[in-house]
Amino acid sequence: MLDLILLPILAFFIGIIAAMLGIGGGVFMVPALVLFPWYNLNPAVASGTSLAAIVFTSLSSTFRYRKQRRIDYLLGLTFASTTIPGAFLGSYIKSIIQTWILGLIFAIFLIFVSIRMFIGKRGDSKSDASISRKGGKKRRIIDSYGKIFTYSANFWAAPFLGLAAGFCSGLLGIGGGAVLVPAMNMGLGIPIHIAVATSMFIMIFTSISGTLTNIWLNQIRFDYAILLAVGIIFGAQFGAHYAAKVSAKNLRKMFAVVLLIASVRMILKFTGVMP
Repeated sequence: MLDLILLPILAFFIGIIAAMLGIGGGVFMVPALVLFPWYNLNPAVASGTSLAAIVFTSLSSTFRYRKQRRIDYLLGLTFASTTIPGAFLGSYIKSIIQTWILGLIFAIFLIFVSIRMFIGKRGDSKSDASISRKGGKKRRIIDSYGKIFTYSANFWAAPFLGLAAGFCSGLLGIGGGAVLVPAMNMGLGIPIHIAVATSMFIMIFTSISGTLTNIWLNQIRFDYAILLAVGIIFGAQFGAHYAAKVSAKNLRKMFAVVLLIASVRMILKFTGVMP
């Protein structure tokens, strides 16, 4: 009974952080479902369950970001055109990989994410409202607060980055935001606030396509997914609301440490050093 009570509470706080950083929350949910003894799911089922919950994270966050008018829909749909097949491919590959290999892959991925979160993004040093890249399509967005974002987006690179994000989403049970946000911010020169909001929009398509594949593969604990969704919907609303007002720098560093600890623990578990 305790495990069922804790899930929506855990998901609420995950939803806050996920929406603020533009990630789906799988980097927190999958380790929790794998490592906590009262869940103890294998990585394939944990990632499938996480991805099902991320459907609700992305929908809830997008609803809030739509009101803030910070979503670049054209860029988002360009990414989504390849994140969908990427998510299908990643979900299928996951079904034919041995459990311990998938666990190690995710642990290594967590290390990468934790380092990126801790050191921050190179784009943070630039003006958040004006970023210019050569050869890109000029974009201009005015949000509901009256802030003007002007930037140049290299749309030709978006499909390739979207494919990679979708593949990671399906394989690892994440929304893809851990790949999408730095790809848009550092790779394409999108202001971080626009990248975060657009990432959540893209994840609607990514998470739904990956979840459909996981349903077919029978790799979802629906009871856990529903409880995660309940908490994450409300948490994502809070996160998306405060993302426009609060810097995520300190939160990123704090959770980078948590992710690093989780990744080391997973490596020890799947290499047989610790149970």
